[in-house]
Amino acid sequence: MDSQLERAVALLQAARNVVVLTGAGISTDSGIPDFRGPQGVWTKNPQAEKASNITHYLNDPEVRRAAWQNRLHTPAWTATPNAGHLAIVELERAQRLLAVVTQNIDELHQRAGVSPERVIEVHGTVWWSRCWDCHDRRPMEETLDRVRAGEVDPRCAVCGGILKSDTISFGQSLIPEVIDRAMWVSSQADLLVAVGSTLAVYPVAHCVPTARTSGAKVIIINGERTEMDHHADVVVNGQISELLPALVHAGLSDV
Repeated sequence: MDSQLERAVALLQAARNVVVLTGAGISTDSGIPDFRGPQGVWTKNPQAEKASNITHYLNDPEVRRAAWQNRLHTPAWTATPNAGHLAIVELERAQRLLAVVTQNIDELHQRAGVSPERVIEVHGTVWWSRCWDCHDRRPMEETLDRVRAGEVDPRCAVCGGILKSDTISFGQSLIPEVIDRAMWVSSQADLLVAVGSTLAVYPVAHCVPTARTSGAKVIIINGERTEMDHHADVVVNGQISELLPALVHAGLSDV
């Protein structure tokens, strides 16, 4: 076993309150591309980034129409959890998991079997739609059925307002209560494991120094360096769907 992974295993074996912070990298092996990587959604289609900017989305009907067509075919509808997601489920079953803080909007943690109440979705979820005006929230499939039936830019059934996915767009405020909870669980952890994130998006990246300052150990697992490597006790680079299961399997071997 790689020496860095061995060090990470020792930290996990000693931990009892683990917070896992996940980014797009944990879901790429489930067929969900990241945004800015070589095969990222925005790398391959720069125009798609406009739909993630709240100003463009609200003010340009063409952007909304294109966004609704893209939502019909998002990989999230058919993606299944991979070994990395399932490893986190094992942490919960071993009663070691305090919470999952995720930047992802795919709900693959819940679909893998993590208790929904333990998942903190800082950027929302693509599985629901929400009205920008009255905040009516409905399953996304209901709205997509309307798009399939011919509504190119469906409006809110309650107030006629603009509908979007229940995710946080660029230029849109994060939900303070959600961020506060993410920071609180980070302060309560004795180990924070950051997986598949460059840790360059704030304020969620602050979970790492928050945990560290509160006395937690920090493990970072990612395909490349991150902005928070200097805060970590151990950094392990490589294939997440291989490394995270290996860490959890060995780290729980004392249970």
